[in-house]
Order: sequence, then C-alpha cells, then structure tokens
Amino acid sequence: MTEKSSLDSLREALQGSPDNIPLLKMFAQACLDHWSLPEARQAYERILQLRPDDPQAKIGIAWILFKMGKTSEASVRVESIVQAHPDFAPGWLLASKLAFSEGNLEQAKQSYGKAKELDPTVYDEALQIKFAPETNREHQTVELLNAANGWTANENSSRGSDDSLEDLMEQPQLTFKDVGGMETIKEEIRMKIIYPQKNPHLFKAYGKGMGGGVLLYGPPGCGKTLLSRATAGEIEANFLSIGLHQILDMYIGNSEKNLHQLFELARMNKPSILFIDEIDALAANRTDLKQSAARTLINQFLAELDGGVHSNEGVLILGATNAPWHMDPAFRRPGRFDRIIFVPTPDEKARIEIIELLAKDKPVAQLDARMLANKTEGFSGADLRAVFETCAEAVLSRALKENRIIPISTEDLLRSARSMVPSSRAWFESAKNYALFANQSGLYDPILAYLGIKK
Repeated sequence: MTEKSSLDSLREALQGSPDNIPLLKMFAQACLDHWSLPEARQAYERILQLRPDDPQAKIGIAWILFKMGKTSEASVRVESIVQAHPDFAPGWLLASKLAFSEGNLEQAKQSYGKAKELDPTVYDEALQIKFAPETNREHQTVELLNAANGWTANENSSRGSDDSLEDLMEQPQLTFKDVGGMETIKEEIRMKIIYPQKNPHLFKAYGKGMGGGVLLYGPPGCGKTLLSRATAGEIEANFLSIGLHQILDMYIGNSEKNLHQLFELARMNKPSILFIDEIDALAANRTDLKQSAARTLINQFLAELDGGVHSNEGVLILGATNAPWHMDPAFRRPGRFDRIIFVPTPDEKARIEIIELLAKDKPVAQLDARMLANKTEGFSGADLRAVFETCAEAVLSRALKENRIIPISTEDLLRSARSMVPSSRAWFESAKNYALFANQSGLYDPILAYLGIKK
C-alpha cells in the first residue's frame, strides 16, 4: 500500500467514524506529512469541537500556522497553550521555534530548555546547534553523562567509565513463577535464550544460536518490564535495563557512542538480557524524521542489532513499546526484532494468578481470586496492583482507628475494583484504528483477534 492510498484509507475510515478522536489525530498527522495543511487543520478543529482542551490538537493548529508563515497568530496560540498546559513539552518546543524565527534568542533558549526539561527526547537540530556552542562543550558533555549515571563531579574524578557501566548490570531474583499468565510469551522467550542455553548441541545442529531480538508491544501496565526481568532471573543471566537518559545526549555523536557502549557491556557479560523500554523513542520511523542526528542514532541502533563487528550471540535483546506503529520497519527484519509479540491485558486465568501473587504477604482473609478476576475483565496487571493498593489504604485507615490489624476481604477488593476504570481502554481505542487502517503487513492482527474484530 502506498503512502497516498494509506491517506485515502484514513479519509474513508473517517467517513464512517467522523468523531473518532484517535483516528482524527492519525489523519491530521498524515496530512501534515503530505503537506496537506488545510485538511490537517480541519481535522484538528474537529477534535477541538469534540474535546475543546486537547493540547495536541491546539499545538497542531499552531504548527500549521507557523508552517504557513503566520507567526503572529501562531505565537498568540502557543502562549495560550503553554499557560494552560505548562507541562506540555511540544508547546515549549514550538514557542522556542517561534522566538528563534523572530530573533529573540534568549527567549528561544529558555523555551527550548524548558521543553528538554519536560521531555529529554525533544530535539530540534537548528535549536540544538545554536544553543550548544563549541566552547565548554566537552565539559558540559561529561557533566551530562555523569548525571545520567548518577555520579557527582567528585565521584567522577576517582572512578573510571568501565566501573560506572558495570554498575548498571544486575541479576534479578524474579523468575517466570513470579509473573502471572503469559505462557505463550514465556515459551517464545524460552526458545530464544533458555532452551539454547540448556541444549546447545541441538540448536547448533539446526544452525540456531542463543540470543536475538524480541519486541513486546501492548497496552501499558501489562507486565512487559516484569517479564523481561524474570527472563534474566530464569537463567541467572545479567540484566541491563536501558533508559532514554542513558543514551540520549545533547551533543551530536554522543548518543551513538552511549548506545554502542551499552551494547558492548551486554556482550561482555553474556549470557545477558538487554532490555530497552519505550523503544519507539529510539527506533522511530525515519520517514517521519527531519533531523539528521535522529536518523544517525537509528542507523547506529540497527548496526548494533545486526552485530556486524561484534557478535550478539548470547545476548537477548528485549524491546518494549506501547506504540509499535511509530517504529521504523527496518527493525522488524530477520536478525533484528524477528519475534514481535503482542502482550494484551491478562485473561481470567492470568488475572487469578496475578491476584494470588498480589495477595501474598498481605492480611487477606478468605480471598476469592476467581470472583475478583471475573469482575476485573480488561484490567492490566498494574490496574490489579492499584486495586490492592487503594483497598489496603482504605482498610488501613480503619485499622488505625481501631488500633488492630483488620483483614482485607474479597468484598473490600471488589469495592475498590468497582471504583476503577481499566487503564487499557484508551490504548485499545487508538490501537484498533492502526490495526484496521494501517496494518498492511498484518502485524497488528493479534489486536483485532483480541478485540474479536474480523477484517
């Protein structure tokens, strides 16, 4: 399917669902990519009719005005956005762009700094170059790297970089027994690293080694990170969890170096699990990127996955994302993330296991895990944890008044569950549109199957 036909598909989808906000946002962004500014503005204005305080739609219109050269009107709108939504990083980024275009460099610098403070992944090449002068660059870079690793300046003087990286390694005590449900996913991971370790001669005979890449995607709070830690514990492997702050750097070239060092650390400590959360932020689709620096980092990431210079044998690379549709298709090629696994909300059996695990070491009396699981359809593991936490707070309040331990009952837990809305609903609302209208390869068919939708 070409890019043009994809845009046409979104238009047709909107005819049948004109008030679908996630679909309108997809369409508006697609229009911006094709420089169809009037259509993009119409879509954003429709969103604001349905949801008047949506900051993404507001900033979308401001960007359109900026692209059309209407900087005065764009500035007025952006000022209103950052006042109403002071924690909205895209608003501060556009404020910086506008100030920069008008020659107000000090204001542009402050606004860009605010955007980076709110969201370290924010990047604009022109602003980055302007506000990262060559003078003192090396000193500033060292400070940023030290801060990312939790050092102080004094600690840096007495400690080498190898030691700091080694501190990032851990050996989790969790195993698959500590993770409720997800048996199919566990089996996929066993085939990648556990079985090859236990049966190396068989896997060698079939030309298969230990390691590779597995991409876990699905709604937030469903255990992707927990499962990754448990994988390391299952085989007593080293576990290295990569956060964006350990990779991204203000200065061109340093992010690529940071990424390479982390991959090298995993290779030197195999068998190891290299876990990358929010991987879509590091593996964005290059067709959507205008900055050459961001493209360079993605190319470096792909090279590390290929293991062209240093083999990744014995290293299992686990990536987790809530938005796989934002990733570059190149990451799905064989030898990279060739196992892409949908991690949905737990089914009833898995919810029972999770509930029983959560009830351990808590004063729960006569727990009816099956009843609670039956009443929490659509709840993620994080949602179930929240049920226990809010319930415990309520019971604890009573216990303090009576100065005694009051057992948590199943009815207490049910009452807490009734007060909550599953956090995954918004994700599935958005994911359904991608699965229906941007699913050329069938990658998101598991989402449709989970929702009971036939194409």
